[in-house]
Amino acid sequence: MSRAFTREEDSENAIAGIGERPVSQHRNLVTEKGLALIEAELLRLREELAKAETEANRERMALVSRDLRYWTARRETAELSTPELDSDVVRFGMTVSLEGEDGGSVNWKIVGEDEADPANGSISHVSPMARALFGKKVGDVATVNGKEWEIVGLG
Repeated sequence: MSRAFTREEDSENAIAGIGERPVSQHRNLVTEKGLALIEAELLRLREELAKAETEANRERMALVSRDLRYWTARRETAELSTPELDSDVVRFGMTVSLEGEDGGSVNWKIVGEDEADPANGSISHVSPMARALFGKKVGDVATVNGKEWEIVGLG
């Protein structure tokens, strides 16, 4: 087949030797903060693409274009979800305080996949821990990887 019939984005990716960023098949639930982070990333990438185009940096343009396609897809599928303030069961967007069977405690905020940052206390709504917690109340126990966690608070 003639190269004239290849898609421009395919040739961009070939330049940098990159593939597309995989997009999750799960619902793209986001908190208000998560939606703002997506918007900020789109703005940043558009500015970076313009700079790369000005500099005629084809490799940088390919990388930024790939990321721009990813974040555009994530924005298009984003579903803003806010927890009910008076809910007594674990839901998306809530912070859950847990106590482990070993006496250790942890707080997790359940957020969207792109917003999750376990090192800073937030986990994805599709993580095993979040799935084990959904629908449970204070006093209930969730088991993840053979370890029991008691829910001691919701926020």
